[in-house]
Amino acid sequence: MDKRILIEVFGRVLLICIFVYTEELTPFFREIQPEEMWLYKNPRTTSFVPSPLLWMLVALAQITIIVVGIIRKDKLDTMYALLGINLSTFLNGIVTNVIKNIVGRPRPDFFYRCFPDGIYREGMKCTGKLDVIIEGRKSFPSGHSSLAFASLGFLTWFLCGKLQPFTSVGRGQSWRLILTFFPMFLALCTALSRTCDYHHHWQDVTVGSLMGLSFSYLSYRQYYPPVSSEDCHTPYACQTLQTLHKSASSKDFNNGQKIPTSPAPQYDSYMDSASKII
Repeated sequence: MDKRILIEVFGRVLLICIFVYTEELTPFFREIQPEEMWLYKNPRTTSFVPSPLLWMLVALAQITIIVVGIIRKDKLDTMYALLGINLSTFLNGIVTNVIKNIVGRPRPDFFYRCFPDGIYREGMKCTGKLDVIIEGRKSFPSGHSSLAFASLGFLTWFLCGKLQPFTSVGRGQSWRLILTFFPMFLALCTALSRTCDYHHHWQDVTVGSLMGLSFSYLSYRQYYPPVSSEDCHTPYACQTLQTLHKSASSKDFNNGQKIPTSPAPQYDSYMDSASKII
């Protein structure tokens, strides 16, 4: 297997391990002043988008990439897309968790997490369950919002590259644009739901969404050209291999040799590596 691919895969495993570790950290216990308590006295409700459903959306984004790869019969493209979306998802998740634990902002329903009976105790001596109270101090930024935009946002850029609504290939065909931005719409609905169920303040959702969207675009551009490029459907690595192949073919032609009909050896090496991973 190619060394660079091994390093990339190891990097993703490491990111996942760090993400899981940061999920269990105890946040900073920020003092709550009496005059600001009204911000945290919203009723406790169940999540409109619970965590299992959120992770199903994250998985669905990756499944969509795999399905597109099967349809296009391009394993190398699929491999780089999966590396990209996992970079976006878990790097964003780590940064989000670190900020959550450093800031320690209470959620809008923190009062009833702390005092389930609704009776305030002097000195904020909480009577609720410890794990519920700790989770109630992880409001900023919104993890649901950032993860939704990090994964579904990456899928949006990926579909932009394949359907090309911003190039001469797809410009003027509205169905391409609508289909491309549907994942982003799902991410937006997920983010907004966090204010409706009183699990996050609007500032948490805004910052979380912008963080996730930023990580999705930065991760996408690590492997793909801008969505306005005519070559946006092809990863940088594939473009490099195609250039090497054309260069070798041109050199052989100038030397009077037969133009090879099979890809360059480097391309075969990458394809073999991709086949073992996917």
